[in-house]
Amino acid sequence: MAIPDNDIPRAPRPVNPLPWSVVLLFLAIAAVEIVLSLGARGIIGGPGSVGWRLEAIRSYGFVSAVLHWMMEQGVWPLEQVMRFVTYPFVHGAFTSAAFACVMLLALGKWVGEVAGAWSVLITFFLSSVLGALVYGLVTNDAYPLIGAFPGIYGLIGVFTWLLWVRLKASGDNEFRAFTLIGVLMGIQLVFGLLFGAANTWVADITGAVAGFLAAPLLVPGGWSAFLRRMRRD
Repeated sequence: MAIPDNDIPRAPRPVNPLPWSVVLLFLAIAAVEIVLSLGARGIIGGPGSVGWRLEAIRSYGFVSAVLHWMMEQGVWPLEQVMRFVTYPFVHGAFTSAAFACVMLLALGKWVGEVAGAWSVLITFFLSSVLGALVYGLVTNDAYPLIGAFPGIYGLIGVFTWLLWVRLKASGDNEFRAFTLIGVLMGIQLVFGLLFGAANTWVADITGAVAGFLAAPLLVPGGWSAFLRRMRRD
């Protein structure tokens, strides 16, 4: 007698597939960086391609002065507003883009499996937009804000919230959930003191806070779980 296909036991997959949103973000970041890196080496685009990275930073990076100008004039041209969502896909160097991709794959996979693929996408862009907005309002840096890290810090914020709820439920010290953010911020502080880094940490911290605050609404059952934890205190 033939065995129905749905009754045939299947071996577990050695690697769980990545959420589609993580793959989409990864491919977008990687594709831009590959083009810019190949252009910088003159492999594609001819002699003029050497300046592609600087041109991309000028055209798609987020600039505080542009935000101030739009607010003062009361006009919001689309090509300038788009900077809120284009700057995460432009990086200053290959190593920065590679590090961002590694963090995105690791955190995006974990958050996507718990909260869903759409939550990853929403968190990434929400944190990127709010990170740029606060960065533009509180700093006057002339160099554009670039890179995926505010959006990635948003995923760290969701991760932190999930860990915080879990530790609180088990009676452990819930402040351990903030260890990852603390370590990363400490590393950024050291690099800033040694190499004079810009105030991009403002956007990163904002992204993390945005992800943490949005997590109860993005994680299935997150708000009810949060209320139950609070009522037990």
